[in-house]
Amino acid sequence: MPEKILVVLPHPDDEAFGLSGTLAKFIEEGAQVTYACLTLGEMGRGLGNPLIADRISLPHYRKQELIASCKAIGFEDVRMLGFLDKTVEFEPKEFIDSVIREIYNDVQPTLVFTFFPGFSVHPDHDATGASVIRVLQSIPANERPPVWCLAFAHDMYDVNGEPDITVDVSSYLNQKKESIVAHATQFQISEMFGNGDINSPEVKLKFGKENFWTYHFNN
Repeated sequence: MPEKILVVLPHPDDEAFGLSGTLAKFIEEGAQVTYACLTLGEMGRGLGNPLIADRISLPHYRKQELIASCKAIGFEDVRMLGFLDKTVEFEPKEFIDSVIREIYNDVQPTLVFTFFPGFSVHPDHDATGASVIRVLQSIPANERPPVWCLAFAHDMYDVNGEPDITVDVSSYLNQKKESIVAHATQFQISEMFGNGDINSPEVKLKFGKENFWTYHFNN
């Protein structure tokens, strides 16, 4: 049975580096993907190099970049939730949980991706992951889908061990590259992909695998 995947992350570009290859792989296998993106990254410093946007137009560009990134991966169901960048941690928990719960009920996913709360460096990342976990914690264990988490904190490995899921995405590097390219206000793609050969050993070593931790609930 194809997966129904719900991705809940706070920023345009969060999908590009950490899991675009995995999503492209699942989509090729028949999965449906919905991405709930909490903000438009409108407080970000990147405006393109050379300049593409200014402080006023940046939300517009980030929105278009997010849409283009999702299309590059292979899906179009992206839901922009309208929270303000860099303020997710200050939102009332009941409110943010209700928004995510509504999307969860609509999608009825069989697999959820989010950030591992407390181990994802950025306050928006941690707050988003914490909300997803609270929502899913309220669901009976026998009905709860697995949650695969991204994490970047240096002490993640010491506290939670090695990632238990590694996906080989070396056959999906074109989708991954195009997803990253779409975020033109944030990244200079030439600096990341070196000589531009998507199949070079260096590119495969850097981008060819994506790692996740399964979140283990208390009940």
